[in-house]
Amino acid sequence: MSKELSEDSKFEVSIKTLVAIGVGLSTLIGMWFALQADIEEAKKLPEPEISRTEYDLKDKLVRETIMNTGKKVEENSEALKKIDDKLFEIISKWKIYYVRYVYWLRALYIVKT
Repeated sequence: MSKELSEDSKFEVSIKTLVAIGVGLSTLIGMWFALQADIEEAKKLPEPEISRTEYDLKDKLVRETIMNTGKKVEENSEALKKIDDKLFEIISKWKIYYVRYVYWLRALYIVKT
C-alpha cells in the first residue's frame, strides 16, 4: 500500500520541524564561513622555517635514539642468555633428582614384590 506522489499530494510539516531545519542550516552555514575565515588567515601566516641546524639536530637525535635502542637490545640479549643458562642448570638438576626418584620407586616396588 504505497502512496504515489502527484500534484494533489499533500506534504505536512510542523512549525517545530521547520524551526529545527532552519537552526540546523544556519549552524552549518556559520561553520562553513568560520572555516573559510580560518583558512584565509592560515594562508596569510608566514611559512615556518626549518634551518639546516635544526634539521641536523633532529637527524642526530633520531640516529642516537636508534643506536641507543640497538645497545639496549644487545643488553637484553645478554641478560636473556644468562637467564636461559640458569634455567638450563635448574632443569638439569631436577632431571637428576627425578631420575633418582624413579629408580628409588622401582627399587622399592621390586623389594615389595
